[in-house]
Amino acid sequence: MKPSKSRLWLVLAILLALSHHAICARRSSSDEAYVTLLYGDEFLLGVRVLGKSIRDTGSITKDMVVLVSDGVSDYAKKLLEADGWLVEPISLLANPNQVRPQRFWGVYTKLKIFNMTKYKKVVYLDADTIVVKSIEDLFQCRKFCANLKHSERLNSGVMVVEPSQVVFNDMMSKVKTLHSYTGGDQGFLNSYYTGFANAHLFEPDLKKEVLDSRPVPEMERLSTLYNADVGLYMLANKWMVDEKELRVIHYTLGPLKPWDWWTSWLLKPVDVWQNVREKLEESLPGTGGGRNPNNELLVKLLFLLPVFALLFCYYWSFLQTRSLCNHIRHLYYKFRSRGALAYSSVSSSTVDSKHEYSNGAHSKVPVFLGGLSVFTCFAAAAVSLALALAIVPRQVMPWTGLILMYEWTFTLFFLLFGSYLHLIYKWGIMKANQVGSFASRPGSCDYDLQKGHRQKVSCDIDTCYYGLGMIVLAIAAPSLPCFFGITALFLRLGLMFLGGLVLASFMTYASEHLGIRFFLRGLEEKDIPRTNRMCFLC
Repeated sequence: MKPSKSRLWLVLAILLALSHHAICARRSSSDEAYVTLLYGDEFLLGVRVLGKSIRDTGSITKDMVVLVSDGVSDYAKKLLEADGWLVEPISLLANPNQVRPQRFWGVYTKLKIFNMTKYKKVVYLDADTIVVKSIEDLFQCRKFCANLKHSERLNSGVMVVEPSQVVFNDMMSKVKTLHSYTGGDQGFLNSYYTGFANAHLFEPDLKKEVLDSRPVPEMERLSTLYNADVGLYMLANKWMVDEKELRVIHYTLGPLKPWDWWTSWLLKPVDVWQNVREKLEESLPGTGGGRNPNNELLVKLLFLLPVFALLFCYYWSFLQTRSLCNHIRHLYYKFRSRGALAYSSVSSSTVDSKHEYSNGAHSKVPVFLGGLSVFTCFAAAAVSLALALAIVPRQVMPWTGLILMYEWTFTLFFLLFGSYLHLIYKWGIMKANQVGSFASRPGSCDYDLQKGHRQKVSCDIDTCYYGLGMIVLAIAAPSLPCFFGITALFLRLGLMFLGGLVLASFMTYASEHLGIRFFLRGLEEKDIPRTNRMCFLC
């Protein structure tokens, strides 16, 4: 019995050893690796796109390692593993700097790449980078390579590191004493690698015998090709380097990241990132094209809710008082009669109103009504825009985000400013009841059941015209650069600004006139029973 037990234990031990060896071989198939960091799920999509770009450019022989902190969800880890990343949990290194940006709370953890001693060489890439051409030659770097930014500062977004326990321990002994000009890891590395600006340029095409004849450098500078930030697109409509030779694009505009849908409408190189995103495979159900399955239902609801809200308000406003057929007939007569109606605008000085309304109707309009309407209009637009930005998920596709943004902004604005005009209309009725009825010009208040009230029809048509004008200008203002094919950021912003000025001028004119028109309409219709709720939508 004993010999058989011993043989059994020996067989089990051998099987365990073989399985452990197989797991290790599967997890680490190379002594060189691409490495990135993930602190939370916000940058998850960035890591997925980065991994896709590495594989698409032919880097298939190296490991891809993502160091994840406690803030990363289990779902994100499973998704990254399904994408081909080796997920390694790590503990965060505390930032020793008291004065630092809040987003730098865990950036010193990046120094742990210097301690990945199971690899001979690692190429570190920030999660907001993308590889557009093979960077396998970076593994020819010696001990430390990085790119210069801001004159003579090294940038830690792309680095080549030869891991060393000695170097890492030395760094840990100096993290509290070396000054960091940024309050983060980049500032520390600039202090640690003094004289980096004088380092020789990394030349991957040099022959091996030439390299062997030279002493091993402590540090080397990478070309801008390996760390081209989008600022190069900001200052001009072309790269400061040959775009065909680019290796890595780095999206370094602070909070503006390529996975935020609105950046695609500002910066040209975001298109490169989005093109790779669209090719992401469905590693887990519902994740193809970089989609988030948790957001799919939310996006559908966001598309439908504004439509339902407008339909409900429309029903509440009209269909309670007349049938659908009668309302369609009413709309027909409204637009049919527009050619017969004289278009009379009410200026801010309200001079034209004296010719349109008689017997002191205009004298009852408060002098501050125009200014109040303009202020309310812009306040409603600002609130609508802010709420729409908060409602639309940041990482949806650019066209999805743009459509949702327009839909929610217009809906909220119509509801807010429409409610204001309804209050102004009620105010006019209340004012007329207080002062007493006034005699209108003959024919101006004849109410025909088929054609509708003359002034009411004019107000309704003006409302439609002003509303459509705001919609067209609001869509045209940010679309001008795309229409003219302009990609330079400053020129894009300049055209958007000019379009915004035109939109603001039209909103000023329209809001002032609508406010006065709805007030006068309330004065004139004080004796006509109405149950409409949202006059702005009529």
